[in-house]
Amino acid sequence: MWSMCALLLPFGLVLVVAERNAREQRLFGWFDGNYGDRYNPEKFDSRTYDYIVVGAGAAGLVVANRLTSNEDITVLLLEAGGEPTLSSDIPLLAAALQFTRLNWGYFMEKQENLCQGLVDERMPWPRGRGLGGSSLINFMLMIRGNKHDYVRWNASGNPGWSYEEVLPFFIKSESATIENADDGYHGTDGPVDVVNLPHNLEVVNVFVKACEESGYQYVDYNGENQMGVSRMQSSLTNGRRCSAEKAYFRPARYRSNLYTCLNARVSKVLIRDEVAYGVEYISNNVKYVAYASGEVILSAGTYHSPQILMLSGIGPQDHLTEHDIPLIKNLPVGEKLYDHLAFIGLSFTVNEPIVELFSNILSLKSFWDFTVYGAGPLTVAGIVHALAFMKTSAANYTENYPDMELLFIGGGLQTDYGLIHKRMFGISQKVYDAFWGRIESKYSFSVYPMLLHPKSYGKLKLKSNDPREGPLLYGNFLTDPDQQDLRAIIAAVREVQRISKSPAFRAYDTRQVTYPILGCEDFVYDSDHYWECAIRSISVTLHHQVSTCKMGPETDPESVVDSQFRVHGIENLRVIDTSIIPVTPSGHTNAIAFMIGEKGAHLLLQAYNSFQ
Repeated sequence: MWSMCALLLPFGLVLVVAERNAREQRLFGWFDGNYGDRYNPEKFDSRTYDYIVVGAGAAGLVVANRLTSNEDITVLLLEAGGEPTLSSDIPLLAAALQFTRLNWGYFMEKQENLCQGLVDERMPWPRGRGLGGSSLINFMLMIRGNKHDYVRWNASGNPGWSYEEVLPFFIKSESATIENADDGYHGTDGPVDVVNLPHNLEVVNVFVKACEESGYQYVDYNGENQMGVSRMQSSLTNGRRCSAEKAYFRPARYRSNLYTCLNARVSKVLIRDEVAYGVEYISNNVKYVAYASGEVILSAGTYHSPQILMLSGIGPQDHLTEHDIPLIKNLPVGEKLYDHLAFIGLSFTVNEPIVELFSNILSLKSFWDFTVYGAGPLTVAGIVHALAFMKTSAANYTENYPDMELLFIGGGLQTDYGLIHKRMFGISQKVYDAFWGRIESKYSFSVYPMLLHPKSYGKLKLKSNDPREGPLLYGNFLTDPDQQDLRAIIAAVREVQRISKSPAFRAYDTRQVTYPILGCEDFVYDSDHYWECAIRSISVTLHHQVSTCKMGPETDPESVVDSQFRVHGIENLRVIDTSIIPVTPSGHTNAIAFMIGEKGAHLLLQAYNSFQ
């Protein structure tokens, strides 16, 4: 016990210093003009701005930054959360941050025959809250997706969304310093720093070599070809989290034409004669209003943008009637919700300490390396080090296009002895003890297969017409009638097993952990029926929910906004965030959110300039 306290002491000192610096930052902010008013909602009440941006996540902060680069444009930025704490700078704390005020703390509604290994059989669905949104608590993986994603978006009635047309916005958003980068695919002077992880483990080299021995080529997965294996590309600045708040808000926060109000929850968009003209927002249970002479921009994310639309009278007619909300526009808001499902039950032991050890993570050297050099194990979010993209036999298309992502973890839930990551995923103690608890003393690593293009989809509904209540979230995972989703994950399990038998891994006597997942003991181990049970028991979300305000033409009965983010049938109202993504991408959503914000700001400035 005393040895554990000794390990945790420097960690606690780092947090104390970080929180002190955060308080100083807030104190000094009071002397900085518009930025100093950010906790005083009365300053913005009943005033008129050119644009109102609702939500300070990745996309919303891009829009606010780019619009206010024109000194003639005034922007009111409304955010339901507050400022980030500097403890969010430490990448390794990504999982722990989900138990702070920076997370909304939502859970998926219960689903039959799923999540049996999770506490109360409910899956945590985190979402960031505060300046920076989910970029404050995510795992900082920068993955744009595959070219074919954007071919599909463009072909489904969304002109302007081909890969050639969105690539410039990806490039504009980043300043990349990565190994083996493909020419023409990366920016060098954008706001978001993208680097390979500064901390590398020998087991990562072994994984890369094993994949190459198994037929994968080493790729820049954000470049010409995504199919293959690669070390992580991460949004880090000097080893610290590069959030949207750092990249886009800080450079703009003192502009005299940017007005920021925090702890302000937007309750509805004000609409008259199908024209948006402002918003109503709540702070400390008091209602306020603000007006927009130009447009209202919803950038509140996949959960809250659809919630605000429905509270405003835009949504499925029957559902709004159920909650006594007067209908303004009957649109399928929240009717589709896609997500990436990941299976976390593949762990392997090795016979040498080539993996991440808890004593190494919480050592004085690791804190010194992080503080002074921006290096060491504290720079790794959630101990994800590398990944590979593959196409399984379950994929029903001919293109060279992945349907699975393999995330390589240089440890596992047992690395921190079940203190944080077990709780983050919601794994029950009994399930943890029966599997991960039995390998706490062993050198081990994990691979998480993540399904990229599920056939199954869920939905989002209002819990009530009270804007202070969060929405109801339904995953409906693995419910496709042909069970293609399940077959793809099982095929990925088999592929991971094949890779684990490569010469590179055999050199370290790599062995799969074969303790059965609690509740699956009656199935023959390693049979397809066993893996189905395990997948249904301990699969989790990796926080990539999309499509609740789906983009598409008005002729698409599933669409909510058009290819320029405009809400169908409502003037001066756009949704600019990842809720508009029409189908799941072949990657994670943070880099895509930055791109969406850049493209949205570009269209807004084009429209503004055309009227001047």
